[in-house]
Amino acid sequence: MTSERWMPQTDHDHAVMGVLTSVRALSDAMDRMHSGMKGDMDMNSTDLAALRLLIMREQAGVPVSPREIAAHLRITTASTTKLLDRLELSGHIERRAHPRDRRARVVVLTDAAKQAFFRTFGAHLKAMRGVATHYDEGELAVIRRFMDELSGAIDPQR
Repeated sequence: MTSERWMPQTDHDHAVMGVLTSVRALSDAMDRMHSGMKGDMDMNSTDLAALRLLIMREQAGVPVSPREIAAHLRITTASTTKLLDRLELSGHIERRAHPRDRRARVVVLTDAAKQAFFRTFGAHLKAMRGVATHYDEGELAVIRRFMDELSGAIDPQR
C-alpha cells in the first residue's frame, strides 16, 4: 500500500475495511471506558495499565515483579519505582517478598484495589463476556487469533 489513501476495490477489500472500522470503534470504546475508570479511580493511564496487568496476572496465578511492570509499561526502573510508590501510598498495591525467592520482590493488589477495579470495570467485563458467549469455541479461536495477530501487527514488542 502506498501513502495514498487506500480505496477498497473488491468485496474482500470492503470486508477488510469493515473489520478495521469495527476495530477502530472498539479502540474508541476502550479509550472512553479507560478514561472513565481513570477518573473514577483517580489514576493516570500508566497507573491503570499497571493495575490491569496485576489483575490479569493474579487471575492466572503468576506473580509480578517490579521489573516485569517496567517492561510491560516500557518505562524506566526509576519511573516504575515512582509508580509503585504512588500506588502503594494510595492503598492500591503492596510490595511483598517473592513466594519462592525471598530476595526478590513482587507487587500485589490490595483487596481494596481489587474491589474498586471490579466496581468500576465489572459491568463492562460482564457485558463483554456476554458478547463472547454468543460464539462457539471455533469462532472464538478465530477471533482470538485475529486479535492476537492484530495486536502483534500494531505492537510487535508486546
